Amino acid sequence: MKLIRSTLFILLFLCTTKNSAQLIQTTIDPNKAPKLPSNWAKKNQVGFDISEIAFVNWSAGGTSSISGLFKGEFGRIYQKGNHKWANELIVKYGLNKQDGTELRKTDDAFQLNSTYGFRKDTVSNWFYSAKFNFNTQFTDGYNYPNRDIAISKPFAPAYIFLGAGAENSNKKKNRTFYFSPITLKTTLVLDQYLADQGSFGVKKAVYATDPLDPNNKILIESGQKVKAEFGILMTAYMKNEIYKNVFYENRLSLYTDYLNRFGNVDIDYDTRLDLVVNAYVKANIGVHLVYDDDIKTKKDVIDPTTGAKFQVNDGPRMQLRQVLGVGLVYAFQ
Repeated sequence: MKLIRSTLFILLFLCTTKNSAQLIQTTIDPNKAPKLPSNWAKKNQVGFDISEIAFVNWSAGGTSSISGLFKGEFGRIYQKGNHKWANELIVKYGLNKQDGTELRKTDDAFQLNSTYGFRKDTVSNWFYSAKFNFNTQFTDGYNYPNRDIAISKPFAPAYIFLGAGAENSNKKKNRTFYFSPITLKTTLVLDQYLADQGSFGVKKAVYATDPLDPNNKILIESGQKVKAEFGILMTAYMKNEIYKNVFYENRLSLYTDYLNRFGNVDIDYDTRLDLVVNAYVKANIGVHLVYDDDIKTKKDVIDPTTGAKFQVNDGPRMQLRQVLGVGLVYAFQ
């Protein structure tokens, strides 16, 4: 009888030990442990649009051409409790080649946006926000067909906006409105030739007539490379699915300076319609409007005496760019 009881006790002890070991192993196994939720949301998307047309013995005439446009959108959003920090990088670069002409640029943009916001509670959509925005381009720009004189260059111009205000962000409706009554706008023209011309609103160079040669000018003061303004900035963003797989996106920026012609508004409006075919193919139609009183259009002028070619300002104009493309899109983590 004692032998039976001893045997049962040993078996019970072994089973208990085995179950405890399995429980401990399950608890400490890192591969089976649940992952903690991240406060970061990521967006990585690159795309390439291409269009091509070719003519061979075409009786109606025409010019063969090919165009390509690379696009990238990258986002990092940190949100925890009442704090939100949103970062966005947008890059674009496009080229076009036609028979009989050189390679020409069709699009060129580098844009970085960063916004930090704090709200009183987790229910409200209103944030006390600070915003940073930076815009420039990758390569020189020309007033085609003139490729001798660049009308813009990397960091000529570059725009920096830094301000504080209030932001209404509705994640469910995918829209954001921002208003800042205190915004510092800095315009950089880090090319001395463009700065001497007073391009993009900076103070241009001062010249005096050479007393020995009336046709010659003497540089008295170089053009300034930096222009600072202080004013009001309002931005808006909205993206909605207006029909199945059809998305309508809008970006609007309005700025006016307190000291320099208050009420004269700089406008930057970008609207786009995306038609999603599948996860990798997308068609898009877009219109980009820009008006800035400091951006003067350039006009080529030829000196009748010497035959030299130079450019003069032709006043501010509404700028418009229209895009229609079909291409590949790839999103990754």
